[in-house]
Amino acid sequence: MNDRVAKDLAAGDRERSIIDGLVPMDRPFAYYEELFPSRGGLAPRAHARSDAPELSLDGSWDFRYSLTADAPLDFVQGEALDEAWSEIPVPAHWQLNGFGRPEYTNRVYPFPVDPPYVPTENPTGDYRRAFIVPSEWDTERILLRFDGIDSIGRIWVNGTEVGIASGSRLRHEFDVTDLIRRGEENLLAVRVHQWSSGSYLEDQDMWWLSGIFRSVTLLGRPDGAIDDHFVHADFDAVNGEGILRVDASISSRVIVPELAIDIAAGETVRVAVEPWSAENPRLYSGRLVSSGESVELRIGFRRVEVVNSEIRVNGAPVLFRGTNRHDYDPDTGRVVSEERMRSDIVMMKRHNINAVRTSHYPPSARFLELCDELGLWVIDECDFETHGFFPVDWFHKLPGNPTEDPRWERALVDRMQRLVERDKNRPSVIIWSLGNECGTGDNLGAMAQWAKRRDPSRLLHYERDWSCQYVDIYSRMYSTHRELEMIGQGQEAPFPDADLDARRRNMPFILCEYAHSMGNGPGGLAEYQEIFERYPRLAGGFTWEWFDHGLRQRRENGEEYFAYGGDFGEVRHDGNFIADGIVFPDGTPSPALHELKKVFQPVSFVHTTAGYRICNKHDHRDLSYLRLEWELLADGAAVGGGLIDFGTVLAGESALLTLPDLPEGPGERVLTLRAVLAADSPWAEAGHEVAWDQFVVAEAEPLAPATGARPSTEADEILLGPARFGRDGALRSLSGIPVTSPTFDTWRAVIDNDRAFSWEPNEPRWREIGLDRPHHAVRSVVADDEAITVEGRLGFAGSDLGYATRTRWTASADALSVVIEANPIGDWDVPLPRFGVRMALPASFSDVEWYGPGPGEAYSDSHSAARFGVWHRTIDDMQTPYLMPQENGNRMAARRVTLAGGNRSIQIDAHSTFDFTVRRWATEDLDAAQHPYDLARSSNVWLNLDAGQSGLGSGSCGPGPLPSARLLPGTFRYGATFRVD
Repeated sequence: MNDRVAKDLAAGDRERSIIDGLVPMDRPFAYYEELFPSRGGLAPRAHARSDAPELSLDGSWDFRYSLTADAPLDFVQGEALDEAWSEIPVPAHWQLNGFGRPEYTNRVYPFPVDPPYVPTENPTGDYRRAFIVPSEWDTERILLRFDGIDSIGRIWVNGTEVGIASGSRLRHEFDVTDLIRRGEENLLAVRVHQWSSGSYLEDQDMWWLSGIFRSVTLLGRPDGAIDDHFVHADFDAVNGEGILRVDASISSRVIVPELAIDIAAGETVRVAVEPWSAENPRLYSGRLVSSGESVELRIGFRRVEVVNSEIRVNGAPVLFRGTNRHDYDPDTGRVVSEERMRSDIVMMKRHNINAVRTSHYPPSARFLELCDELGLWVIDECDFETHGFFPVDWFHKLPGNPTEDPRWERALVDRMQRLVERDKNRPSVIIWSLGNECGTGDNLGAMAQWAKRRDPSRLLHYERDWSCQYVDIYSRMYSTHRELEMIGQGQEAPFPDADLDARRRNMPFILCEYAHSMGNGPGGLAEYQEIFERYPRLAGGFTWEWFDHGLRQRRENGEEYFAYGGDFGEVRHDGNFIADGIVFPDGTPSPALHELKKVFQPVSFVHTTAGYRICNKHDHRDLSYLRLEWELLADGAAVGGGLIDFGTVLAGESALLTLPDLPEGPGERVLTLRAVLAADSPWAEAGHEVAWDQFVVAEAEPLAPATGARPSTEADEILLGPARFGRDGALRSLSGIPVTSPTFDTWRAVIDNDRAFSWEPNEPRWREIGLDRPHHAVRSVVADDEAITVEGRLGFAGSDLGYATRTRWTASADALSVVIEANPIGDWDVPLPRFGVRMALPASFSDVEWYGPGPGEAYSDSHSAARFGVWHRTIDDMQTPYLMPQENGNRMAARRVTLAGGNRSIQIDAHSTFDFTVRRWATEDLDAAQHPYDLARSSNVWLNLDAGQSGLGSGSCGPGPLPSARLLPGTFRYGATFRVD
């Protein structure tokens, strides 16, 4: 302890206004409140698969749950269990197995910020399991391994305390050789506390879930076993040679048959190899063999470096098309099966994601093995986040914040060591991350210094210290498009320290979190990607995040839903902020994932004066693995197609395509180019679409309104063609089908990016104006020889803002047309949520066909994935089941929509284009719903025909819509024609 620390402790200094103050532990504390409570464990080492014997202790364990941490230690010696005990699976979280309840917070601790103390109300789980070590095990030692205990575990074997494991997502091993009775029954007992000093280090925007949640294993260690090994597999891109050295803790041989390698551990060999990359994950199988053990090697040769402010792998710059991923399952929390892990990676690959950041802790070791096998770049992150200090002091200078308090250094360096040592042989891991949102401080420097000394072959990352003094990469999160462009140009805002600022400007840049995918969104993905691809300094980014973390629940009637913060009665929670992924909890892609696939596609097509070109955006791979198809559509119907031979196109290059003469004819003609897998791959079958683009080669003629019919009167109605109107100009029926007249609509069920907590909160101003309560006053209804014209004013209670409106109806004998005009009144200061008309149809209209972009929902800043075609869906299929209901299901720029039910149909042709949504509940009901089960079908189908909607942005945590995507309160004019069959 240095003199300053001793002085502060002696003085009992609790002053929180000084920058470098320390919070002394001035009260008695329990072992789980020690700053570094781990004890008894072995030094961390590499994850390995070997022929040494193992015994899984996963399965059913005896379990006792207590509300406090001081239950009697009456279970460690094998005493009989009383009625307080039941059973629980391991691995599992006790909150998901009937004990306690899940809690969700994002940026606050669910307990007082008083480090390292935790509440007296500290739920505790006691575990017990009997096991037998086979007597035939020929092993010198026996180790006990825990892959994950949240948040701290105290361990006994046969009544003797073995040690304490702290660091929830980190592996701990203990030597229990002298405590085990071979061939006889042994007793393993573990006490787990929900809260510990480590909880201050693990505030990672996820459910607080406790227990032994990863596997427990007994490891037999033979005489002559390999305790640790480090595979150094470098690649010389100039000579095409791999440079291999495997360090081992004991005399061993390295055998790689495919490469004819048989050398002693510690020796270096150069040999011609195919390098490993995320695009071509080439692995060489080998063995590391000692006198007592044979360890499997899966070797990927690659070199990671920074050259000219670029991240380069194997000599080529890389662009991360990435996402952040938590371990997550909707039924088991952070207990994730291998099947689910593989499914995650396969889905990422199928959607053109090439990189993953393991937010914000190391994942299951098996996940990284699968990344090696299937091919993903990985930022492997330490189990460290202190976000809960931010609300107390946003600038993170609260005394006691672990990054600054030197007394936490040992615990933090230990966490970094356990990360690096376990995963150091994974070729997919090319960057280590010190943690996430932990502020600044010298302890980060200690972590970085240790990691660089141990493994100089990888780069170091940390986002929250923008001085970048300890790392190799400049990283930010949720930067605006403009800020990202400035960084790409090296023109970012200067750092106060000139030397650090100059160093940082020579670093590559990663946007480690962007495009916050909460609810309906994000928007602006295509614009982000265009900036990434424009500036070499920018190495890409990682969207936030992969999964919506809803927990599967059932109502009393059996209806399934996914719960979010507050659904379990938590007093302090962050609501549906847990639902911010691009994959829904049940594993189905959200519209955002389809958008991301299109934006991330590694092949693009451009049309120039010379013709159509194919562009290879891969970092390392040529396009020989793809087949190129073309198709020509006329008003959505295929009128031609075939294959295109495009030769060899190397990474970063392009080639001119030779297309056949395209068939000519009437209608809007759209050329589609598709790059698909030519053969099966480990992550998709032949024919899987990797990339596509469309080009309008002949535009459609605008549709003229129907004319020829003259209005007439009958009783209290005005008749026009196939329609009947009231004397107030309101449409009542269409060819005998009752409808409610189109009414002006300026409201959408607010999305999370609109809400008051967002970075650009529009909802409060929208509601202040009254856009959710529009009133339309009819000023005049004129029926002349050609049309019915309704003029009026759209206004909002309590506001002088409004719109002057004019609706003109014309018809032929079998068609009804409407042209809508609206001009703003007043000094508008905010974009509109939407502008259009809404009408109700009978509930029997359940099927929808449309021609235009589809098939999924699309908005002004999220429509890259929408392609021209004729699409068919039921109304129910057109709803997107966001965990918290909100605006969804918009289809952009439709040319034609047909709604059908029973033996009737209504076809609506746009005079140019319109947006439309169709659903079984009104917008007001959607806006009020908190869960999908709140939505009840109405007796109508509600149809919106809109001039447009405002974009989505990612304002729930990031910038709002770009100016080009905002629906500004200008003049609107559009029209449609209705026909009934």
